[in-house]
Amino acid sequence: MDVNFQNRDDSCLNLAVRELQNSEQTQEIKLTEGMPDVGKILAAWGQPILRSKEWNADTLNYTGGMMVWVLYAPEDGSPEQCIEGWIPFQMRWDLPEEVPEGRLRLRLLPRLVDARSVSPRKILVRAGMAAMAEAFVPTQIPVPELESAPDGVELLKRTYPVRLMKEAGEKSFVVDEELTLPDSAPVPEQIVYYRVEPRVTDRKVLSEKVVFRGNANLHTLYRGEGGQLQGWDFDLPFSQYAELAGEYGPEAQADFALCPTSMELELDDEGHLRFKCGVAAQYCITDREQLNVVEDAYSPNRELTIQTQTLEVPAVLENRRETAYAQAEIPAEANAAADVRFLPDFPRQRFRDGGVELELPGVFQTLYYGEDGMLNAGSARWEGTLNLNADENTHLMAVPVPAIPQAAIGSGQLSMKAELPLELTAIASQQLPVVTGLALGEERKPDPGRPCLILRRAGTDSLWQIAKAAHSTVGSIREANGLQNEPAPGQLLLIPVL
Repeated sequence: MDVNFQNRDDSCLNLAVRELQNSEQTQEIKLTEGMPDVGKILAAWGQPILRSKEWNADTLNYTGGMMVWVLYAPEDGSPEQCIEGWIPFQMRWDLPEEVPEGRLRLRLLPRLVDARSVSPRKILVRAGMAAMAEAFVPTQIPVPELESAPDGVELLKRTYPVRLMKEAGEKSFVVDEELTLPDSAPVPEQIVYYRVEPRVTDRKVLSEKVVFRGNANLHTLYRGEGGQLQGWDFDLPFSQYAELAGEYGPEAQADFALCPTSMELELDDEGHLRFKCGVAAQYCITDREQLNVVEDAYSPNRELTIQTQTLEVPAVLENRRETAYAQAEIPAEANAAADVRFLPDFPRQRFRDGGVELELPGVFQTLYYGEDGMLNAGSARWEGTLNLNADENTHLMAVPVPAIPQAAIGSGQLSMKAELPLELTAIASQQLPVVTGLALGEERKPDPGRPCLILRRAGTDSLWQIAKAAHSTVGSIREANGLQNEPAPGQLLLIPVL
């Protein structure tokens, strides 16, 4: 007699693509009328912007660009000038064949911005951007189920708690704030450049909603009343929620990737600042589920053939945060630091000695005034490492969280340091052995010479293994020995033979 299992489909998301792409673009920027000719390029900065993303039949597409600012010293010796520009970017990732349409999540990092003058009225800007594309596709986990065991058949049932990716989506919102500088800060006369780094500091899944709070860290560099450049940081709080397609329990978690979609900083004639920024909050919801499967079966008194297969489950093993510490120095006779920025790149991974070594590249950029009062620029590369426990079957996602750096003036050098938080997610395809069907054979004829009770000392085998080998049952062995759990090693057991 054949006993067939029914599949219960468990819906989740699978990470079909996670691919990093680096791209560089160049653009000529012409000085506007009234700006003095370029003498020397001092510094350049950039801010990636997400305009749109598309999931096509066989590709993922990003359209956006980088807002860029170039600071230069004029040829006529007048105060430094800054010009703003826009460099468009487009990127494409190929999808594997026969992938159903899902959700695309993008993470953008600026890798480099540099500039040089090609004429007194033209500046050539080169910008580099790193974009990580993550494609979440819906999938079904076919979990074989059997409502009840046939008479005379023992089933080994196991419950596996697994965390699955369940839903991905996006919530767009706008941060719109009037900025107030303290009375001790110089009144702004001209904006040089600005950047924003939105981050989520608190998140919670509440049944059919995900609620999240955070702040948009706005860094500004402006020229004050005294003519010198001043840097200032604003933490602009936000609180948002998004409606979810599913309903989740108390163990559900949310993971976010935030990208600016627009950005504008206005300065009025009285020195008042107003900042407006669009943000795309791209989230992925995970939840813990209990997968109940049958791993083995036997019959004490009948022939039994079992059909098995391996069930692949795309499980999230853990989410956690690690912190690295970046530090670099440049030789400089500095009097004051005007601005400092740290550009982290996506980590590179190498498997070594049973673990993963993350290589953490980054670049410090700084503006400082020398002892002669002149404005200077400097940069220094930094390479760090972080060792983690993971095997080659684990897909490790390491994402740097933009850091707020600091600069300190020393004797003959300028020291820069930054805390670099890393958000780590480990994903692996768990292999679960499951029974998918049974075929019951003829009953065995009892052996008149076989004893009805066996005395055996427990070793490393489980009760299931002992019962299966002795043609007994786990229940009868427990009852005969008064056991609630597994026997202790070396314990003497009475084993009823059926």
